[in-house]
Amino acid sequence: MSSYDGLPGDWELVVGLEVHVELATATKLFSGSPNRFGDEPNTNIDPVTLGLPGALPVLNEHAVELAMRIGLALNCTVQPSTFHRKNYFYPDMPKAYQVSQYDQPLNVDGYLDLPNGVRVGIERAHMEEDAGKSTHVGGSGGRVHGATASLIDLNRAGVPLVEIVSKPDIRSADDARACVGELRAILLAVGASDAKMEEGSMRVDANVSVHKPGTPFGTRCEIKNVNSVRSVGRAIEYEARRQIDLLESGDKVVQQTRHWDEGDGRTHTLRSKEDADDYRYFLEPDLVPLAPSAEWVERVRAALPMLPAARRARLSEATGQAADSEAVTSVVERGQDDYVLAVAAAGGNAARALVHVKEAFAEQGTSPQVPAADLAALSLLEVGGTLTATQAKAVLAEIVANGGGDAAAIASAKGFEAIDTSSLECFVDEAIAADPDAWQKFCNGDGKAMGALVGLVMKASKGKADGKTVTALLNQKKG
Repeated sequence: MSSYDGLPGDWELVVGLEVHVELATATKLFSGSPNRFGDEPNTNIDPVTLGLPGALPVLNEHAVELAMRIGLALNCTVQPSTFHRKNYFYPDMPKAYQVSQYDQPLNVDGYLDLPNGVRVGIERAHMEEDAGKSTHVGGSGGRVHGATASLIDLNRAGVPLVEIVSKPDIRSADDARACVGELRAILLAVGASDAKMEEGSMRVDANVSVHKPGTPFGTRCEIKNVNSVRSVGRAIEYEARRQIDLLESGDKVVQQTRHWDEGDGRTHTLRSKEDADDYRYFLEPDLVPLAPSAEWVERVRAALPMLPAARRARLSEATGQAADSEAVTSVVERGQDDYVLAVAAAGGNAARALVHVKEAFAEQGTSPQVPAADLAALSLLEVGGTLTATQAKAVLAEIVANGGGDAAAIASAKGFEAIDTSSLECFVDEAIAADPDAWQKFCNGDGKAMGALVGLVMKASKGKADGKTVTALLNQKKG
């Protein structure tokens, strides 16, 4: 893998991601309190959430199944696992410890393939409970420093999480963004989480370091709780440059946890980075080991839907577009790839259907209201030369507005008729004669001049000429 082009000199970026995902369960991981966003503060609580003496946890079976879905979708091995107590003082964790998985996680040794072909290893995807939420008031930026008070909401405490830990395989901010985007698409596809970063149900920590190729990896810093795909890239780029500035000035990078401030575009020190020993992990005495049966694992695997990468590959093959092209990616993200394939099955041109769905079906949802046969008929009129691309868009707009329609009848009502080649050549000759300067510039390779000549032809033909055909005729006459 190559180093990130934005870094100065021959520095190489190394990134590993830790993504915390809230699972889409009805209740919390170890109790029956609701797992629900947006309720009144401190209403979804119970003795387990509050860490009261004598309250015992009971593992949520649905949470385990959703965690296995994530692991299997990320090509992990699902293995027997155990829960540990991760000890630390935190104001919104009443027990003063978090129940998590330590040395025996549920999912291990997987990978995630990005749309551009880069493979990112997945070290583990383990289960744990979420902490509550602190809101700091009276200061600036919502941070504890300078705040006059802190408010605690325990509704989120105990919500089931899966923490997905990648290997340090990412070498660019763009790939980090792509990794988060692909992971989010997978989570939505398997129904494990709503993955709403703006609500905190998907949170990204990025471990960032820099080094010279051929030398050991540098000291890493962890950027905590980045809450948008765009911010992931910005935070990584800033932190990499910060570390390079330190190293090139003769200083050292100190391992620490940092906070990304979206407002000033910088990372800021939160605390020195903890190691595993600092948490004094020990087995949770109130929970037995978790060992999903082979039959259960295979049932979960068999129930997985087609994942985004496979859907992109399928659509790419049908349309001839690259699997990571904007059109293919956009249509798959909107869940409209099945509809494009239905248009092709109805006899339509898949490539033109893809373009039309990408451009005109953004508000149609996963099951567009336009019958696939209607779009198929329109695509055939277009590729057959009966309609220009501009005319096809006009017809499509009416079809979409009406929830369907006969493309040929709509085209006829609009007065759209094919222009024969001889008539089109006359329009081209007239355009050349009308603007000889543009023609000369076009012959000398000026692309803007070609646009001017095509515009003259379109005006003379009242928009009925096909732009590609006009361009071909101009190039033919240029010789």
